[in-house]
Amino acid sequence: MDNSDNPSTPGSPTSAGFSTDRLPPNTSGTNESYSDEDEAAVDPEIIRDEPEEVEEEEDGEDLFNDNYMDDYRRMEEHDQYESVGLDDSMEDERDLDQIMADRRAAEVELDTKEGRNSNRKLPRLLHDQDTDEDINYRRPKRSRADFRPPADARSYDDADAMQSSPGRSQRGHSRDDVPMTDQTDDEPYEDDDDDEGEFEMYRVQGTLREWVTRDEVRRFIAKKFKEFLLTYVNPKNEQGEFEYIRLINEMMRVNKCSLEIDYKQFIYIHPNIAIWLADAPQSVLEVMEEVAKNVVFNLHPNYKEIHQKIYVRITNLPVYDQIRNIRQIHLNTMIRIGGVVTRRTGVFPQLQQVKYDCNKCGTILGPFFQNSYSEVKVGSCPECQSKGPFTVNIEQTIYRNYQKLTLQESPGIVPAGRLPRYKEVILLNDLIDCARPGEEIEVTGIYTNNFDLSLNTKNGFPVFATVVEANYVTKKKDLFSAYKLTVEDTNEIENLGRDPRIGERIIKSIAPSIYGHEDIKTALALAMFGGQEKNVQGKHRLRGDINVLLLGDPGTAKSQFLKYVEKTGQRAVYTTGKGASAVGLTAAVHKDPVTREWTLEGGALVLADRGICLIDEFDKMNDQDRVSIHEAMEQQSISISKAGIVTSLQARCSVIAAANPIGGRYDSSKNFSQNVELTDPIVSRFDVLCVVKDVVDPVVDEMLASFVVNSHFKSQPKGANLDDTSMNNSQEEDPSSTRLVDPEILSQDMLKKYITYAKLNIQPRLNEADLNKLTHVYAELRRESSVRFTLILFMIRFLVWSSYAV
Repeated sequence: MDNSDNPSTPGSPTSAGFSTDRLPPNTSGTNESYSDEDEAAVDPEIIRDEPEEVEEEEDGEDLFNDNYMDDYRRMEEHDQYESVGLDDSMEDERDLDQIMADRRAAEVELDTKEGRNSNRKLPRLLHDQDTDEDINYRRPKRSRADFRPPADARSYDDADAMQSSPGRSQRGHSRDDVPMTDQTDDEPYEDDDDDEGEFEMYRVQGTLREWVTRDEVRRFIAKKFKEFLLTYVNPKNEQGEFEYIRLINEMMRVNKCSLEIDYKQFIYIHPNIAIWLADAPQSVLEVMEEVAKNVVFNLHPNYKEIHQKIYVRITNLPVYDQIRNIRQIHLNTMIRIGGVVTRRTGVFPQLQQVKYDCNKCGTILGPFFQNSYSEVKVGSCPECQSKGPFTVNIEQTIYRNYQKLTLQESPGIVPAGRLPRYKEVILLNDLIDCARPGEEIEVTGIYTNNFDLSLNTKNGFPVFATVVEANYVTKKKDLFSAYKLTVEDTNEIENLGRDPRIGERIIKSIAPSIYGHEDIKTALALAMFGGQEKNVQGKHRLRGDINVLLLGDPGTAKSQFLKYVEKTGQRAVYTTGKGASAVGLTAAVHKDPVTREWTLEGGALVLADRGICLIDEFDKMNDQDRVSIHEAMEQQSISISKAGIVTSLQARCSVIAAANPIGGRYDSSKNFSQNVELTDPIVSRFDVLCVVKDVVDPVVDEMLASFVVNSHFKSQPKGANLDDTSMNNSQEEDPSSTRLVDPEILSQDMLKKYITYAKLNIQPRLNEADLNKLTHVYAELRRESSVRFTLILFMIRFLVWSSYAV
């Protein structure tokens, strides 16, 4: 029978799509002479696994019936192509050999492509599970339009920075902002690889601190920072000049070696690198300083003869932390803190780049770069293989200046009942002597730790001391920056200033829980607002702060007045005369436990610079201690000459003191100096003297008692247990009337804002008419009074304060 008449079975090679000419010669016929050796010679490509026997199902239809071979019978009417759509003129003129050759060539091409695809899939096959990284192994290429700067060359704002996403470019512009012609990949293939490699730099692998130490990442940071220095244009600059080229020229003009970089400007252009700078500042700053040095020396080659290194100072770091809120999460990151300098050490040389001499062979080893974490130690000499001894090469070793500050929390921000926290700050290079004790500064630096043997001895190993390596230090120009004013606050304050009775309202708002004493409240208001200091021709300074002395009988709320001023005034420092000494009020000299050198530490008057110093029990101080504050109250400075330290500290503050008269009660038959145990020099330094007497007056006493009882009743907690009589009386009265607050009284928070606004924005001046009035009033008071001190300063301060209130 002809083989063409018999349909091929599904298990035959021809039914699988393979021609019989690819089989060995002895397999084209019958299977009688087919041996095991011939089976081994069969091409593995045509071997097919034998179909496993399928178990018979219990239920279902049997597809293989006795007539299933009828489906393969010849049907002439159906085994022909339709004539519609066929073109008999198109015939393949190739012979059989040519057709087979073309087929083999096509198969080779397909195998080559399949091999390339297998190599691409190889990395993901090495993983046990599919992850997001495996799925995104072949990321789509980004066109150069994603990294192309906008046409107007502007820097994007905060909203763009916050909305930065993979669909947006690094400069905050979406691809829709770029013309369609620019979005096409018309650049060479190498440029696309560069863009893809640049995009890969932002994908941090591993920890950030390890990532920024890689060579390719450091080169990428250096490239971007150099572009920023050379091309950044401040949008606020109408002339369109390059911002940091101008700053470099100004730096050279004043012969400095520090280039200030605005963090907010940098994060607008390169947000990712700016975040790296804040989280891993050690490595990133090293790259930035190297780039800044190269840029400066390329622009001005001769400047390297003046300074061998350029330091990058980071300004306007947006995050501000309190000293008491610093924790271990801030370690090795860049932080910004503020406070008052209480102590400053001398300047010491610190090793920066050291070289050693081998004493056996004379070889110079190094240079070795010293850091703050570990000490440089030489193991062995590479020439003679000896392990020492080694000596420091003095001539080739490079040192840098080193100084340490103690920064304490500002008095106005310390929570009630808490001790102020402090932190050590290290100043290096050109930052030394940038602040003195008593000055309030802000420090931007790296919060790091170092080994402290004393801490480990006390607390057990391992405990480390933490310090702040300063990168940028600035003095607070805004003396009241700790208390920010919003736009709503400013509008409300300006509306209050238009009130013609604002002076009376301020006096009534000071210590409203104390009945009467309007004269004392007026004096305290004068002291908190202060006057206008004068600087005569830049040579002689006249103080503008007002000093107040409260003298009165016991139980007349003198200490309560001081406590209210402490909570309301700016940078208010409270102390007592009995517990304060001369050095506690002015300045003290201590020996540093590490360096064993004498250091200077400011006292209460120094800490209250540009604020208020409150001294209770002023009469209990020793005469020698009171003499020490004479200079601070008049010249507002403290001169120190101890332990080889000769210097002067600033104490520009108001002094409000409270004292008791001699014998416990004030005698009206005697003058003021006879009632107080204070010398005339110290009394003459107080501008306002307030006497508080406990006078028996039935009418006044009844009003005072009623005021005190109502104050306690209004301030009692809700739900307090009351007797039946009190309940009946309270029900008869209107509940709202008992809890009503006088609308004329300003809240303590509002009064504090009002004083802050006045001291910052109001600068009153006296005209000719005011001077004539002051002269006339002073002459009358001088003629009528027998006291040996003048009241002229009080009147001047009163007029100045009135102009503040207006």
